[in-house]
Amino acid sequence: MSPGQPATTSPVAAREKLLQVNNIEVVYNDVILVLRGLSLEVPKGEIVALLGANGAGKSTTLKAISGLLKTEEGEVTRGEIRFGGERVDGIDPHLIVRRGIFQVMEGRRIIADMTSIENLRLGAFTRSDGEVSRDIEMVFEYFPRLKERTGLAGYLSGGEQQMLAIGRALMARPKLILMDEPSMGLSPLLVKEVFSIIRRLNRDLGITILLVEQNARMALSVASYGYVMEQGKVVLDGTAAALMDNEDVKEFYLGGHGTERKSFRDIKSYKRRKRWL
Repeated sequence: MSPGQPATTSPVAAREKLLQVNNIEVVYNDVILVLRGLSLEVPKGEIVALLGANGAGKSTTLKAISGLLKTEEGEVTRGEIRFGGERVDGIDPHLIVRRGIFQVMEGRRIIADMTSIENLRLGAFTRSDGEVSRDIEMVFEYFPRLKERTGLAGYLSGGEQQMLAIGRALMARPKLILMDEPSMGLSPLLVKEVFSIIRRLNRDLGITILLVEQNARMALSVASYGYVMEQGKVVLDGTAAALMDNEDVKEFYLGGHGTERKSFRDIKSYKRRKRWL
């Protein structure tokens, strides 16, 4: 897309929007501005990738959506977040989970001194139906390795812990899963396995996914659309195919050239899009 092109003509805008983040600012400890007018959209039933270097604000974006900023003295001070057409910014995290949003945290965050099944049941804490056991079996169909691991979750390998974290998210029956660095600390073989499962969950269950990932190549291989963040705002977005073919994305995130430029700001011909500002 060219700079300044209206949002209504984008491929994202043409589909039903499940999540809309509109021009938000996030401040930590009343003084540190982390997100600076960030906007993005996630269509229903799609996988959307959120890319950027460390410190760009990707994890903060997910925490703003899931309501977890309060645990770190952060807050949304401007803009709004809508899920299914209703505002969710400012409400408690457990109510956001009940609305259908579940975040798989960076570093897995499983409960090490609980068993795998106990961790899975924890993911269903907002539910009152009688189908939790059936859903545990469904998780085991996607992650058969977990069924074999009956001991404490702390003894699982890194890949198994990531599978457990994703399985725990499924137990909440989410409409949208926020995934924060699912490939972190995993071997290349396990990374491929985890991303294959992410693709299957989206295809088989219709779960919408907003994916934060340092491995840009893997993220764009499963996503339909992507956003690139720098310094708390979106500097580039487009279809996954277009981003994969973008020379600057290749250079900065896909290892395409290997020159020493470190930021889109260093490209004289690059102008940040103004469609939301």
